Amino acid sequence: MKTPDARTRLIAAMVDALQRRGLHGSGLTELLAAAQAPKGVLYHHFPGGKTELAVAAVEATVDRLCLLLDERMSAGDPAVAVMAWIDGAQKRLAGSGYEKGCPLATIALETTADDVEIRAALGAGFSRIRLRMEQGLSAAGYPPASASALAALILAAYEGGLLQARAAGTPEPMNLVGEALLSLLTLHRPKEQDR
Repeated sequence: MKTPDARTRLIAAMVDALQRRGLHGSGLTELLAAAQAPKGVLYHHFPGGKTELAVAAVEATVDRLCLLLDERMSAGDPAVAVMAWIDGAQKRLAGSGYEKGCPLATIALETTADDVEIRAALGAGFSRIRLRMEQGLSAAGYPPASASALAALILAAYEGGLLQARAAGTPEPMNLVGEALLSLLTLHRPKEQDR
């Protein structure tokens, strides 16, 4: 198996740091040690330093989440896809001892108006995830307006459930979110003649 290059290792180290401690709780020395990369390599790949690396980590996380959604939604039943998405997140959270949350939520909660690049990346990222979900719902026959609103609600519930589960150290909030979303998607599932 090929060893990841320094750029990939730096991004992975930043994603992990965001999941565990957030942007401001992670120092450059710690990130460089985790990536096994010297400082010069960081600035070679990310001239904007920690901020540019954080943007790359946000984009990598969004790419991964969109890929997961595409895989799950391609099965055809959005309710099953959403439950699998939630279940996977829940397993990763529990597997980390409730230490590693969603890097997008973690960094979003600590940004300020001065974090223009990071906020732009987060805004674009959340839009991409919602769009992927909306496309999956539309392909399953949900009307466009419903698909758009449901996608926004699913993403908000997913992120909120993860935050609550991490804080509480229990899967209960994610279980409740999953049950509510399953009910909602089942209730609003298009009938065969509407597809």
